[in-house]
Amino acid sequence: MTADGFYATDPCARASWRLAVLMGANSRTYKFALGHALLAHAARGETEVALPDLATTYAMALAEHTALAPQASERTTLGDADFLTAAADEFEESRRLGRPTDRLLEAAVRSMPAMVMQKFHNLPGKTQVAHRFYDLAGSRRSRIVRLTPDLIQIAQSEQAAGLRAELEARWNIVETSFTIGVGRSLIREGLAVDRTAMTLTDKRRRRPVTGVKEATIGFQHGRCLICNFVMGPADETVIDHVFPFSLMNRYGGAAGWHGPDLDALWNLAPAHASCNSDKKARLPYPEELSRLARRNEAIMPSQYPMSRTLRLSLNEPGNRPTTNWLAFLHEVEKLLR
Repeated sequence: MTADGFYATDPCARASWRLAVLMGANSRTYKFALGHALLAHAARGETEVALPDLATTYAMALAEHTALAPQASERTTLGDADFLTAAADEFEESRRLGRPTDRLLEAAVRSMPAMVMQKFHNLPGKTQVAHRFYDLAGSRRSRIVRLTPDLIQIAQSEQAAGLRAELEARWNIVETSFTIGVGRSLIREGLAVDRTAMTLTDKRRRRPVTGVKEATIGFQHGRCLICNFVMGPADETVIDHVFPFSLMNRYGGAAGWHGPDLDALWNLAPAHASCNSDKKARLPYPEELSRLARRNEAIMPSQYPMSRTLRLSLNEPGNRPTTNWLAFLHEVEKLLR
């Protein structure tokens, strides 16, 4: 699915935000730290933020992540003056102080305008999202970040907590791609699903990366795959096997089933608990298959490793070669009828 197609499904500021967070290019994780800072300040209703104040939130978030996992591709060379070098060097002291050290804050203020703020709204193909979430104003010595009404609205909406969770999940997934190296095992193996905990797991190290719900719900525009209504913060939600796992029992369980893995990411989707309960073990309706196909197509243009995980499912031994998700789903349906 193209960015235009994703936006056309839900033409609003939330869709633009999700495009920026979920589908932009990631040679580093700066945009996630900026997104984190923007949501934090906008949630307080701030319409103008001095760049050093935004940089304080941004720097602390990035420093905390830097202490846990790489924030840039293995192909990136970091110099002594690089922001990530400062973040790694200054994290412990910044954590002790409860604020960035002078060196870390200075590095953030210096690098943010060109390194991340000019690029946050960009999408691959030299296009931009339909909404702007901030503008940079003022002189070089006294820069102000003006937060737009669209950003304030989504940061104070009932879906704000979900958007923060989606951003954090995407951040963790990109960190994983940097940790084990895009271009090596990750591209060959993708991510596994821990069915018991419903988490995505790094196949090489068996480390939980993030929850399936948090990783995928943004690609569904925050909607239940079964009823297509938005899942609110008070709603009980579960992960639905769109093709019920229990249907394999007619083949004597997983051992006798020769179709694609029904416990894989392509077949798992957030849904209301009540919708999932009513669905029981029936096959998906045509409209549910269409929504699942669109969700999977939306993930495909995103960066590794989720897109690679889906490509692996499309090309598992025994599957008919295809790049069309709806055709793939119809083939699975035929096997289960």
